[in-house]
Amino acid sequence: MSHNYATPMTPEKRLARVLSRIPADWVIRVERHPGQDGDMLWRAVVAPTDADAGQDGSVRWCADHPAMVDALEAAWRHARQHFAQ
Repeated sequence: MSHNYATPMTPEKRLARVLSRIPADWVIRVERHPGQDGDMLWRAVVAPTDADAGQDGSVRWCADHPAMVDALEAAWRHARQHFAQ
């Protein structure tokens, strides 16, 4: 008798999953910066083109997150809603 248990999503698997969902011609920008407590925080932006990603200074960064994959997932969720067709 076999059981079908789900394997936990590691950060690597989560990163691979979100990167596979973002279209290849979209821009991804990820930055790390120091937080108020001295810990490092991540932010990201995902958009269809350079202009939409804020090259003109109008970057729409996601909120700060302690893990890069969390910031990238948040940016992807925002992009899906903002650029939905």
